[in-house]
Amino acid sequence: MTDIHHPVGQPARLSITQTTTDGIRVLAPTGELDADNADLLRQALRVDEDSPLLTVLDLGAVTFMDSSAISVLAAARRDSDAAGGRLCMAALTEPVQRVVEIVGLDTIIACYPTLAEALTS
Repeated sequence: MTDIHHPVGQPARLSITQTTTDGIRVLAPTGELDADNADLLRQALRVDEDSPLLTVLDLGAVTFMDSSAISVLAAARRDSDAAGGRLCMAALTEPVQRVVEIVGLDTIIACYPTLAEALTS
């Protein structure tokens, strides 16, 4: 398990835990996804030749998401597709789901009600 946090001296509003389950990368952010930490999210979602084909973003502990995070997620989906992989989201909290639906992100990134469902998709 890997934890990614804000550098020392910045607010600890977001942490991202990364695990691998049956060859599936699971990223579980906790806190707010916004302009202050978009680079942290971008870094966590980076795809390279060693990345698993499926990445699940477990959003069950995310309390807020702004347009910066939406842009990062759309780019991550594009990069994942280009690398032959897939990105999906799971367990969206109500405020996050509302934003995702308003901007139509759920039409380009598959969303699942639970992490378990995303892992078996």
